[in-house]
Amino acid sequence: MRRPWLTLFGVVALVELVGVALDSTPTQWLAKPLLAPLLLAYLWDRRRRVDPVAVGLVAATAGDVALLVPGQAAFLAGMGCFLVTQIAFLTAFLRHRRPPMAAAVGYLLTWAGANALLWSALGPLRLPVLGYSLALCLMAAAAAGVSRRTAAGGALFLVSDLLIGVGAAGADFAGRDLLVMTTYAAALLLITTGWVAATDGPAGAAVDRRVAAAGLARWDGRPL
Repeated sequence: MRRPWLTLFGVVALVELVGVALDSTPTQWLAKPLLAPLLLAYLWDRRRRVDPVAVGLVAATAGDVALLVPGQAAFLAGMGCFLVTQIAFLTAFLRHRRPPMAAAVGYLLTWAGANALLWSALGPLRLPVLGYSLALCLMAAAAAGVSRRTAAGGALFLVSDLLIGVGAAGADFAGRDLLVMTTYAAALLLITTGWVAATDGPAGAAVDRRVAAAGLARWDGRPL
């Protein structure tokens, strides 16, 4: 029997958005740390195995908690956690299928343009943002090779973090925090459900065989 993980995710996401809209810190502490774990439970319920997407959701949980704490040190810690998320998602997506060249070029141009625009305003965050945003754009490009749903999720993840970057650069505007959380929650949902849909059944078995073969090749010392 399928458990209502996605329904619970929708309820928690709505509570989180209300907390952001009302600037209620206790509500955000209650809801935000549950978003990624509910999707992790959904992923486990459907696939019954740990894969890089699951690892990415665990790191996202840690990042969400870190970003609830004020201060630059917590912000950098959260960025580090989400860097693990992007690398984990990227690993999963590249194992599944190569992304379209147009997506890779487009996202790399977006990375270069966004960093050029924000560079002078980011101060000491320049280099951390440069590295993290590269991993994010590579993940979004790789998501385009999995399915339309994961592609949309990758794009929304980029939008969400770009909005965070705009705030870090001092260019705040009304409703930015609400847009950040709306696009982030939607991104996690689309990436997780899109990944499950793309890797269920024969497709999922094929991915697992490729991963197992890669691991065996490394174990035996044979070239991949």
